[in-house]
Amino acid sequence: MRLMKLDLVPMLQVERDLYDLPRGWERFRRYLEVLTGGTRDIVLPLGALNPMGKEQVAATLDALLAIGAETIAGQALEAVRRRLAAARGELKLGLVVADDAGGGWTNRYLTEAANRFDNAALLARGWATVLFWTSERPTADGVREEVLAEIYRSAYKLRHGLPKTLRQMLDQEGLASVFAGGRPAPLAPDELAASQAIIQRHLDSAQYPILFACLYGDQAAASVGYPLLGLPHRAGYAVATAAAHQRRLSPEAALGQHRESPRRA
Repeated sequence: MRLMKLDLVPMLQVERDLYDLPRGWERFRRYLEVLTGGTRDIVLPLGALNPMGKEQVAATLDALLAIGAETIAGQALEAVRRRLAAARGELKLGLVVADDAGGGWTNRYLTEAANRFDNAALLARGWATVLFWTSERPTADGVREEVLAEIYRSAYKLRHGLPKTLRQMLDQEGLASVFAGGRPAPLAPDELAASQAIIQRHLDSAQYPILFACLYGDQAAASVGYPLLGLPHRAGYAVATAAAHQRRLSPEAALGQHRESPRRA
């Protein structure tokens, strides 16, 4: 049995070294060299990294290095290889810091959504990237869960293609959460039920503002000028995880199945 080929590419020290250079053109030029390797293509998936970031980026990289984040990621890869027996293909995994606390360069929600649902260019190059955020203090458990979820969603997209409708996005994320050991989201039962009722109406939508609002809730939607649907923070992810647990879906089995055609409402 040929298992999916998974390789960790250490990048955190490469990212950290950029911040030893003065903030300005010298650092930006070095960032472009690292990003492209002197070619016309991307050789390291550092598009989410803010080369002009301030101290918070370096501090987050230091924190990830201090807890051995790449060692944890490597151990996670080894632990799940046989769970991915139904998957095919090759993936290179890299950890990247995104600066959502410094303003200007990165909107947390848009950047995360692009990485999870619209990363065809990097996936075609065999890359899966795990994003960590300057607004959050990394933990060993958090690193492991994010790595497992990203491995799974990347394998899932290689099998089923990029999700286009909200239903497909929720299926992907619910299975990724279960695979990574995620628990049902901390929404009160009445809040979860209300969110499910709203999201149910949009399951077959492919309109990005609606998809985004369902996934991330009103606060995130307002931050980018999208319509408000009356949903709490990250409601779609809560609904997806709860549904996957309730239906007792097998993430591993889903990698061996073709996706059904989208159902009409």
